Amino acid sequence: MPPDAPDKNGDLILMDTGRALFGQVAIITGAGRGIGAAIARKLAGLGPTAVLVGRTRSHLESTAKAILEAKGKAEVLPCDVSDMNSVGTAAGHVERAFGRLDILVNNAGIGGFSTPLHELPPDVWDGILNTNLRGVYYMIRAFAPMMIRAKAGHIINISSLAGKNALPKGAAYAASKWGLNGLTYSVAEELRGHNIRVSVVCPGSVNTELSPHVGKDPLKMLQPEDVAHTVAMLVTQAPQSFVSEILLRPTQKP
Repeated sequence: MPPDAPDKNGDLILMDTGRALFGQVAIITGAGRGIGAAIARKLAGLGPTAVLVGRTRSHLESTAKAILEAKGKAEVLPCDVSDMNSVGTAAGHVERAFGRLDILVNNAGIGGFSTPLHELPPDVWDGILNTNLRGVYYMIRAFAPMMIRAKAGHIINISSLAGKNALPKGAAYAASKWGLNGLTYSVAEELRGHNIRVSVVCPGSVNTELSPHVGKDPLKMLQPEDVAHTVAMLVTQAPQSFVSEILLRPTQKP
């Protein structure tokens, strides 16, 4: 489907994006619940097959059921993004089943918001960094070659405003997101010559189970669907440009 374009009078004609991604394949990590599930549902509504990646099959199947009930297409693909062998197996499956990948949304992440760094056990540090940062490296390493071959694709990394601001008692999480931002900026430069657009989305506090929300009004917080809407905007951009970074905040401070 063609991108939004001006008519002969210079006025913008908004194209129908209802099936803008029909025939494409989109992978969403952490798709079992929260932000990942919302992104998967939103993208599936635009036409592609949503490949749902995560560690817990039952959560992925719940997301898949919602997509199928809405007449979308979904496939469940259990995978631990922090395990290179697991990611490699997933990439092999996608290659055999579809022979292509158009969209990769690296959303899987774990938090940690209650312990000063000097008291943080090394295994907790490793768990956060391995999922939030190393896992993105593994996914890009495994799946970017399919996009390079096709000379097209979108990679969207879900970061956080914690990757921009200080986060006391959340230093490991903040470090993983600061690292993810730097990784995204660099990979965007590496892949733009292959017509692959790499973007990072940095939301503020989102109303999910991931982080504590003591004293915040959940109705004023960002919702998972807000992040999903942002991802949908990124993958339906006009082809001659790309948005490299989005900082997403609620209209009212919660």
